[in-house]
Formats: sequence, structure tokens, C-alpha cells
Amino acid sequence: MFATTTLADEILELKAQRRAVILAHHYQESEIQELADVIGDSLELARKAREFSGDVIAFCGVWFMAETAKVLNPGRTVVVPDREAGCSLVDCCSAEAVREFRARHPEYAIVSYINTSIEVKAESDILCTSRNAVKIVNSIPAEQPVLFLPDSNLGKYVQRETGRTNMQIWQGTCIVHATFPARRLAEAKVAHPQAVVVAHPECGEAVLAMADYIGSTSALIDYCVASEAREFIVMTESGVHHSLSRLAPGKQFYYVANENCNCSECPYMKMNSLEKLRDCLRTLEPRVEIAPDVMARARAPLERMLAVK
Repeated sequence: MFATTTLADEILELKAQRRAVILAHHYQESEIQELADVIGDSLELARKAREFSGDVIAFCGVWFMAETAKVLNPGRTVVVPDREAGCSLVDCCSAEAVREFRARHPEYAIVSYINTSIEVKAESDILCTSRNAVKIVNSIPAEQPVLFLPDSNLGKYVQRETGRTNMQIWQGTCIVHATFPARRLAEAKVAHPQAVVVAHPECGEAVLAMADYIGSTSALIDYCVASEAREFIVMTESGVHHSLSRLAPGKQFYYVANENCNCSECPYMKMNSLEKLRDCLRTLEPRVEIAPDVMARARAPLERMLAVK
């Protein structure tokens, strides 16, 4: 009897041929995470990619994440399964608009969330992630005004945590986190009275007000794993369930549906598939290509962020 070659087998064979590493964000489908060499958030993955000795990075996430990986790994080929896997936060903030703000307000320090295009990063003074945003804003002199972009919910959270009054906030939102209804969270708390509520800071203020712990995707996972609690209501994209169930077996995790799709999934993250992952390893397309001057200008604020201890 002949052995049947599975799609996973094809991917692993191509990975070996290409001397590739497969990186997967926590929000990817479980079948992709199962094949990944590393699972993490966007910056964790980009940094981890620097630790391997191969030639190709297959980034299973969304486009801006792959751009960041290319900036940190300029000598490697970076490919993605689907070029159309974007982000609502990227779409709401153009480099031209940021340049116009800079021209009108040159005194402002521009702090850009990692969820931005490479062109916006190139116009920024320093970058941040949801995990270090408070620390990054606190690193800027108190007397200097700050523009925080593009996520307004994360910006408001940072403003509350830092007490910063001279801070303007861009009016962008995540189509997943911003549409979690507080009423559905309240209903979930009634249904699961012993559950601890953990929430991503991209959620709205009313949701964050009900949270027992607020943190980035990776921070939420770390918290749930370390906590003595046995039940959690998780206010972020439900793709984290793969890591949570693997790292915290025996614990119960509940997810609240948002208003857009009556689910808790990011439609962009779910555009990737095993078939598309195989094809991008086979053809090395879609490939991330960044103009050298843009890459150099984007690397500077990224390195400033990494230097903040």
C-alpha cells in the first residue's frame, strides 16, 4: 500500500527544502499553529526569526507583522500565505496623514502602535506594542506632547495608566476588540460567576472596566497559565484558545461574541490556510519587499522601542 502524502507533509518538505522557519500568530487557525516553529505575538515572532539560521521566513499572520519581520531580518526572504490579510488599524492610518500632522505639530513625539504599516512606522519617533505601550509613553519627557496612533482604545488605556494629559489619540479601532459588547461580557460573568475576566487593551472602556486583568495577547496567555483560577472569560481573539488549552490543560476558557460576526475571530487572520502556506513556500510569493530608505527609517523607531528597558 502506498503512503498518502498529506498537506502537512508537503509543507514540512518544502520548509526543509527552502531552509525556512514557520512563524504563526496566536490568532491563526489551530492547524497552522500545529506546524509552526514558533507561536507568539507579532513582535515576539519577528525577534525570534533572527535566532534561526535559514533563508526564508513564512509569516502566518497579517501583512504588517511580516513587514516588521523583514525590517528585523533584511537579509532573509519573508513570505506570507495571503497578501490580502490586512488590519483595520493599518487601514485607518495613512503615512500621508501622519506627515500632515507632523508638519502642523512638529513639537509632538509620534508613538505608533506596532499595528501600523511600514510607511507609518517610518514617519514615527518610536514604536510600541500593547505589552510595552505604557512604558514607552512614560519614556518620553513629561513636558513633550504625544500623538498616540492608531488604536484609540489602547491610547485611552495608556493615557489612564500614565496620567498623561498632553496626549492626542488617533481615532482608529480593531474590528474585533472594539466590537465586544459590554452587555455580553456582563451576561458571561453571570453565566460563569467563578471566571476571571482577562481583556486585551484594544477592547472598549466599558469592557476593560469589568476586567480583572488587562494585557497583550501573550501577557493574557501568561497570566491565565500562571493563575490559580480554573475558569476565564477571555476578551480577545479566540485563536488564543490553541495556546491556552495546550499550556493550561484542565482550565476552562469562555469567549464572548462581538457585534460584527457574532464570533470572536479576526477575518483577516483567518484568511490564511494550510493550502496558502504550502503555496507561498513553493513559489516564495507573496513576498515582502520594502524600499531601502523606508526600511532604514522604520528601523530607527523600532530600535528605539527595543532600547527602552
